[in-house]
Amino acid sequence: MGLLRDVFGPSQNEIWSQIANEIGGELIDGGFWDKDMLEFRHKQWAIVLDTYKSPGSNHSTSTYTRMRVPFVNTTNFYFNIYQENFFSSIGKLLGMQDIIIGDRFFDDQFVIKSNSDVTIKRLLDSDKLKQLISSIPRIKFCIRDDDGRIFKSGFPAGVDILYFEYLGVIRDKQTLLNLFLLFSAVLERLVQIDSAYEDDPGIGLR
Repeated sequence: MGLLRDVFGPSQNEIWSQIANEIGGELIDGGFWDKDMLEFRHKQWAIVLDTYKSPGSNHSTSTYTRMRVPFVNTTNFYFNIYQENFFSSIGKLLGMQDIIIGDRFFDDQFVIKSNSDVTIKRLLDSDKLKQLISSIPRIKFCIRDDDGRIFKSGFPAGVDILYFEYLGVIRDKQTLLNLFLLFSAVLERLVQIDSAYEDDPGIGLR
């Protein structure tokens, strides 16, 4: 075990256990049939980190790291923020809608889409949030609606989900800690700009 750890580094379980101890989270053992989760409660919200597999090409599967938290969305506000790359740059040239928030460095690094220019600019009017977003490699970060694509059963009315996913298994401890900080900060910011209630959404992810 020591040799494997020297070669591959600490295991996912080791890293998650360390994070749970540091932030006061709960590591949930999924057993043989289910997946492990790390849940952190920030005020009324339960933020969940896990991994999942998705079918790929040539009968292969890909593993994703994801973080999710349901919340009460008061204004039907949605956004999608992801890293600028060659293909998204082409999309801009072809007329893909991209909201400019007025921070040149941030605008150059990320594609920002939303159903409300005003609300996304208010949300991102925070150096702390922008620094946390910039600290996550290849970030894909959004609010998803409750149309049933993620859960087997529907959400209560007005409940949506703050969602992050990453192709691969994130083993960098600081990146995962920053993700929990990011989710906590965004939830609080949504409350500040009157786009979320600081209430228990009434749905869990376990």
